[in-house]
Order: sequence, then C-alpha cells, then structure tokens
Amino acid sequence: MQQQASSRRGLFLTLIILLVGAAAIVAVATLKPKPAPKPKEDIKPPQVKVAPAEPGEHRLSVHSQGTVAPRREINLVAEVSGRITKVSEKFVAGGFVEAGEILVEIDPRDYRFALVQAESQVAEARQRLATERGHARQKKREWRDLGNQEANDLFLRKPQIAAAEAALAAAEANRDKAKLSLARTRISLPFAGRIRSTKVDLGQFVNPGTPVAQAYDTSVLEVRLPLTDGEAALLDLPLGSAAKAGPKVVLQGQVAGEMQQWLGQITRTEASLDTRSRLYYAVAEVNEPFAAANPLMVGLFVEAEIAGRPLANVIELPKNALYKRKYLYWVDADNKIRREPVRVMKTGEHKVWVKAELPQAAQVVLGGQQFLAPGKEVAPEWAEGQSKAGRAKRIADKAAPLSASSSASEEG
Repeated sequence: MQQQASSRRGLFLTLIILLVGAAAIVAVATLKPKPAPKPKEDIKPPQVKVAPAEPGEHRLSVHSQGTVAPRREINLVAEVSGRITKVSEKFVAGGFVEAGEILVEIDPRDYRFALVQAESQVAEARQRLATERGHARQKKREWRDLGNQEANDLFLRKPQIAAAEAALAAAEANRDKAKLSLARTRISLPFAGRIRSTKVDLGQFVNPGTPVAQAYDTSVLEVRLPLTDGEAALLDLPLGSAAKAGPKVVLQGQVAGEMQQWLGQITRTEASLDTRSRLYYAVAEVNEPFAAANPLMVGLFVEAEIAGRPLANVIELPKNALYKRKYLYWVDADNKIRREPVRVMKTGEHKVWVKAELPQAAQVVLGGQQFLAPGKEVAPEWAEGQSKAGRAKRIADKAAPLSASSSASEEG
C-alpha cells in the first residue's frame, strides 16, 4: 500500500511540472513584444564622374624619333696619280670647308709638262692645216687658169685638208685632257661641307681611285622618322608625286648635357613601306643646321613632334574615358548608361582623341566603367575642371597659340 501511494505522488509531481512548463512556454510566446515594421529604404543610383563630349576641329601632332644624317655625303678619291705636296689646314676630321676650296694638291709638274706638249701639238696641227688650206687655194687658181671648171678633190687637196682638221681636233682634245688632268691634281668639295674622315696625308703617293676623304654637305641634314598607318592618317604627308610642302617638325635632342630644339620640315616620304615592320618613313630636313647657336650634330638621336593636319568632329577627353581601348560609356537624358564604340585617333599621357556618334554635349563617364552596364541608372556628377567655367577656360586655352615646347609637354 505504501508503495502504491509513493508512485502516485511521483506521477502527480511529474504532471504538475509538465503543466507549469507548458504554461511558461505559452506565457513567453504570448507576452513576447512584436518588432515594429521599418520603412523600406530607397536605393540611390551610384554617382559617376562625367565630362562633356564636344566634337571640334583638332590638329593632332605625332611623335616619332630618328637619327640625324647628312642628306648628301660623298667619298673623295684621287683621279690622277702622284705624290701629295700640299694639304689644307682644314683637311682634318670635323673641318668645315667651302665649295671649291683646295683640300689636297698632288704634285702637278708632270701634268704641266704634258699640257705644254699638248699645246705644242695643237700649234703644229694648226700650222699644218693652214699650210694645206694655202696649197688648196693655189691649186684652185691653177686649175681655173687652165680654163677647166671642174677639178677632182685630190688635185684641190681636200683629203689633205680633212686630215689636217682631224689632226687639229685630236691635238686640241689631248690639250683639253692635259688641262683636265692638271686641274684634277687639286682636290676639293663641290659643296660647302664638313670632313667626316681623312684617308691620306702629306707626302703620300696616290693612284687614281685612292680614297682621300669622306665628307658631307652642311647645308641640309635629314632625319628618317618611322610612322604607323594610324599616325600617317593624322598628317598631311607628301605621299604622291605632286610636289607640296610637308608638315613642320620640331626636333629635340640633348647636346652637351642640355636639351636643344631645331625646326625642320617633312620634304618627302620614302618610296615604299618597310616590308618587315609595315611602317612609313617620312624624311624631315633641317636647313643650315650649323648656322645656329645650337648646331645640329650628325648622328644625334632626336625626338620629333610633327604638326598634324586639321581633323573635324574629333572629341578630346580625359584618358580614363576610354574603356577597353574602343568604347565610351555615356549618360543619356534618363540618366541611364549607354555604350558606344569609337575610333581612337590618338592617345596621349593624360588625354585621348576619338571620333564617335554621340549626341551633342553628351556626358561621357570617366572611370569605373567595369562596374557599370548599359541601361543602369546613375547619378552623373561633373568631374573636376569639367564644369561650365572649367570648359570655358579650356576652350580659351585651346584657342591660344601654343609654343612647340608647351605642345610637346602637353601631349607627352
């Protein structure tokens, strides 16, 4: 009996614990405060920096480089044999000489003797011709005194006169040859130039064809400038046979530790494209390169800035406006992103020039294009310097003439 009573009490206690737990759960569920509903937040479109697309006329200069070389360079050689008896003080590597100035003189005595002999032969041939003509006149009178109107050529000594005339012509030719050989004992340049190197010196015996010196013309120097097809499209190059003045060129190089500039002009292009690199080669010439205070040196490596031709409907933008080298992202009237393929005319260090079919004053996105997609709504914001005042200042600066040095630093 006692055992049954103990079991009932345990069962009763368990039932009470279950009831209390259930009541607690119900109380917690019913008395828990409900969260207040929050208002839905509006998602703002991302801000993007933009700049206006302003098509206009631009002259896009092209940068190239090359090595200064003479336009005309020759090898002086001896045309007669003999010993060198005189050498000019200017006959040294680097010497400047005038056209026709005697640089080297070969011993002329043998050639003077030959000239005297040739002149003697000419005198003898003239005397022989005069004698034959006198005999012919005498024979003609004798034949006329005989009363016959016709006489043969041999009697009138016509063959003898022809032979005497030919002998005189040969003697005069030998005399002229002797004069020419004597003149060739004096070696000079046919133009004002500079000696690059000398091959002979005083007392040396030379034969015809012996190299004497190497010299170049100092009136004009030239630079071969390689250009790609895209760069050639920006320039007014003389590609055809029609003679026309090419664009101006500013050359810049370092001489004795200082940067110097020279003004030249494209005068021609080479006859064909380079078959390996497919490059054009334009030739820039600099006149009187040694007359200035800063002479242009042969062999100097120079940077060249070539003036471009006027191009219409070209848009100038900051360089970060170009995406993947061929696209522009711009914002339409509904503030949505649009993508447009473009033709890149030129890229500089900080700017890019393109041609594109864009609405007037379209807002072009500057940077961050990889996070945008066509059709996405954005909040455009003018980039620094692209506001109305900034654009007005940029247009005024563009209208002002730029010096060659400032233009070069602007475009890099």
